[in-house]
Amino acid sequence: MKKISILLVLTMQLFFVSSCSKEDAVVDEVAEVEADDTVFEIPDWTTATHSKKADPNFVEIFDDNSVKRLDIVITSTRWKKMLADMTATYGTFGKSSGGPGLVSSDEDPIMVPAEVFYKGKEWYRVGVRFKGNSSLQSTWSSGNLKLSFKLDFDEYEETYPQIDNQRFYGFKKLSLKNNYNDKSMLREKVATDIFRASGVISSHAAIYEVYVDHGDGPTYFGVYTLVEEVDDTLIDEFSNNDGNLYKPDGTGASFSNGSFTESVFVKKTNEDAADYTDIKNLFTALHASNRTTDAAAWRTNLESVFDTDTFLKYLAVNTVIQNWDTYGRMTHNYFLYNNPDTKKLSWIPWDNNEALQTGNQGGSYALNFSGLNAASWPLIGYLYNDATYKAKYDTYVKSVINNAFNEMTMKAKYAAYGALVKPYAIKEVKGYTFLNSTSDFQTAIDALNAHVTSRTAAVNAYLK
Repeated sequence: MKKISILLVLTMQLFFVSSCSKEDAVVDEVAEVEADDTVFEIPDWTTATHSKKADPNFVEIFDDNSVKRLDIVITSTRWKKMLADMTATYGTFGKSSGGPGLVSSDEDPIMVPAEVFYKGKEWYRVGVRFKGNSSLQSTWSSGNLKLSFKLDFDEYEETYPQIDNQRFYGFKKLSLKNNYNDKSMLREKVATDIFRASGVISSHAAIYEVYVDHGDGPTYFGVYTLVEEVDDTLIDEFSNNDGNLYKPDGTGASFSNGSFTESVFVKKTNEDAADYTDIKNLFTALHASNRTTDAAAWRTNLESVFDTDTFLKYLAVNTVIQNWDTYGRMTHNYFLYNNPDTKKLSWIPWDNNEALQTGNQGGSYALNFSGLNAASWPLIGYLYNDATYKAKYDTYVKSVINNAFNEMTMKAKYAAYGALVKPYAIKEVKGYTFLNSTSDFQTAIDALNAHVTSRTAAVNAYLK
């Protein structure tokens, strides 16, 4: 790797005497001072690799046939600040917070400038931070440094004018997900493959090996899944990307009657416009009294504000492959985009590392949603209980099992991806892995194969 264009980190010890109550005490304060790093050159910058003028290169970044290497280089001072911030929020590394449930925090972990290297090229002063919620806290408290990262390639363009509109092969933002609770390291990648193959707009994903140098040379952090950010390039798949994009999180994200609050529907675009009419219209249409008296009129009104076809297609895929950590069990892990061309809110899946298994919190629902409280999760309950929408859902269920999630297709995919990833998975080391032994990886692949067989049988029984 080439020499990094960062000035040396200086350490100064500052001593001062302070008066404290009745006695004098000498306090040692160690302050690590970062030297001015605003003066640097960008020799690796090219239009195709670094410029906003280049179109996103999906073939290069989201390659299905290789595991590529990504290096992140962070100064020792900045790395310590990142860890200190995590400690302040979530407690001592390797120890439980002590309280019940997760630590609640409205703030993301701090972001710092870092260098990113890929195929011998450098990307300069990239914004890097840890990311996640339960996966982040659980990984941290277990003493595992294989934490997920968020990358923002022009976050610091005002501080460093040299990187104005810096992109990574056309991408401004990307997520590096740590494959938490997934010893196969494939669930995030495979799930988004299935969504996309089924005609549901979903983030691209690819497998990477990640190294982090925080002052002592490159350390292997293990196998990660690189995921396309919805508010960066994914909404470009709609012909118009100027609409409202929401990432709901909280009680109102269930769409139960009367639960709407603006704070739950977090805007990722048009943040300064305090207009939530599109979301309110969906609540109104969904809970209209004519749902049980004039179903045709109810559907017409609902379809004027909500892309029901995309949702039913998503619902079929999500239920067939089993993905519990989203709408139906949890009030998060999806986006809504108000497509300006249709004036309809469209459903976008997100965060699929818990897919392709029965799951927790009661597990994934049966294909007929037995046990689901329709009033609590009306986007599923109300639509499935409507004969017209149920028929469409059933058609999509059949299509999923015959095509994108076909048993033979999936077993071939698992064999190919498993062989590709295995050398990188089994070289993960303690402190940077979720594997207890190298055999855990193959055991997890075997479980995926057994899962698709069982889901095929479940779908066939349901459709009969």
